[in-house]
Amino acid sequence: MEISTIIGLILGFVALILGMFLKGAPIESLVSNPAAFVIIFVGTAATLFVAFPLSDIKKFPVLLKLTVSKPKMISKAELITLFMEWATITRREGLLALEAKVEEIEDDFLRGGMRMIIDGNDQDFVQDVLTEDIAATEERHKAGAQIFSQAGMYAPTLGVLGAVVGLIAALSDMSDIAKLSHAISGAFIATVFGIFTGYVMWHPIANKLKRLSKKEMEVRLMMVEGLLSIQSGVSTIAIQQKLAVFLTPAERAQILEKGAGEGEQKE
Repeated sequence: MEISTIIGLILGFVALILGMFLKGAPIESLVSNPAAFVIIFVGTAATLFVAFPLSDIKKFPVLLKLTVSKPKMISKAELITLFMEWATITRREGLLALEAKVEEIEDDFLRGGMRMIIDGNDQDFVQDVLTEDIAATEERHKAGAQIFSQAGMYAPTLGVLGAVVGLIAALSDMSDIAKLSHAISGAFIATVFGIFTGYVMWHPIANKLKRLSKKEMEVRLMMVEGLLSIQSGVSTIAIQQKLAVFLTPAERAQILEKGAGEGEQKE
């Protein structure tokens, strides 16, 4: 589970409720104004249906789930170790020896790339196919994140609309001052919901999806470099050094130290 998303949402609600309490605002007003819920949540949904095709809207639950359930993805360090193992096999037994490893690969992208190099495809062809796949995937991810970015942009504006509608209703009857003041304060609940959902939920979720996409694309680029290196027949140390550039300095030092240690043991 991606616990940071849960923590962030909980902190957001705590900040809102605690802030209202400290300011002396009635907290029950958050749940006693169904009109605000309708204007913000139904209104935001309406804008998304207008802005995006139905095929994109259907992905909304899946995209939302990605922010709370960590996607299964091989780590960069594990990937380097895997490619070093494959490089050793290739240099000792030849590229066709990797055919026995293909079905063990869980990642579809990596498995497809491995099959292409084993089948003897031209290196430029393999690189073009894999990079086009990455570009297409990145574009799909961008479209998914844009749904939440647009929701974050529309929700605060709908909050203003909700406040205006509430003020119209409040000012339509000014005979009871106490009732009028209550109605005016209630009118701004839609604005609270609009700003809160826009800047605590939708925009941050869009940002998290972009970050997840970036991490996945980095891993896929590593896969491309690793596959092309194996196809070229580079040494185990060379492939380790080449893929280590995708790591942070701390991770790189750890990987290189581990590789050096294994080399000493073999000697």
